[in-house]
Parts: sequence; C-alpha cells; structure tokens
Amino acid sequence: MLRVDLRAATTGPVETDAEVSPTDPALGDLEVVPTRPVLVSGRLMASGPGSFYWAGRVRTQVHVTCRRCLVPFTLDVDDTVSLLFTEDEDNDDPAAVIVPPRTADIDLGDAVREALILAIPEFPLCRDDCRGLCAGCGADLNQGACGCRPETDLRWGPLHVLQNDEESR
Repeated sequence: MLRVDLRAATTGPVETDAEVSPTDPALGDLEVVPTRPVLVSGRLMASGPGSFYWAGRVRTQVHVTCRRCLVPFTLDVDDTVSLLFTEDEDNDDPAAVIVPPRTADIDLGDAVREALILAIPEFPLCRDDCRGLCAGCGADLNQGACGCRPETDLRWGPLHVLQNDEESR
C-alpha cells in the first residue's frame, strides 16, 4: 500500500503522496467501498529519537444510502490524519502507533483505512434537510407531500374544540 522509509525521514520531511486503488486488499473489508482511487497526501517527519509524526489527508468518493429517504448517493470523503509512530512502549497517546525498535519502514495503510472508516458518517444524509419517507405510505417526502391524512392525537381533542369555538366567535 503506502510504505515509507523511516531512514529518509531522519534527514528531513518525507512527502507521502499516493493513489490507492479501491480494490487494494487493505481496503477489502470496508463496509463502504470507495468508488474511485483514494488519494493520500501527507508529510512524515522525525519528532525525536525513535519517533516520527505523520500528518496527512485522505480523499475519495463512496456510494452510500441516505438514512432518511433510502436514496443512494455519492459522498465526498475528505479527512485529515495525524499519527505519531514511536518506539516508546510507554506512550499513552491514543494517536500513537508503537513500532518495534530500529524499524526501517512503516506502512501507512492502516492509518488510511482507519481514516476512511472514521470519515464516513454512520448515518449518512443525502442533504441536511432531507424529509425522509412517510411513515404511513412510504412516499419520498422530498418529492412532495403524500396523500396520507395527518394523524390526529385524540389527547388534543379538547383543545381543538376550544380553538374552533374561539374562531367561530
């Protein structure tokens, strides 16, 4: 996938630009498969003895289904990633990845995979104001109102009587 030589990072920042195919085995078990290559860009730099910091960006598109109206749509994914690769086994930073001492290179594949998983919303919406489906007939309310009569809650009946009395005066 995307391997980076750590020895090169000891002399200065290393650019990490790559294009990962949607069929790459590292992305094989994703629930939502990218519809185009995953573009990865970033920079790896030394951040102390046995430690390397990677800041990157992951971009692609995925096909998902709207949670409210069940219409399939394409979602743009664009997320940033930052990780610390370190030999320090006592590091308790949640963004730290422990690597064996004197590791020559690292694979950023897991970081890219995790960034994709976290960037795709669990409950995607085709748009923020999606009205969803009618609970009675299942019509897509984004296309217009359905033919169902609105349900009235009998508990509001006395208030409706008062409102009608007030309007008739």
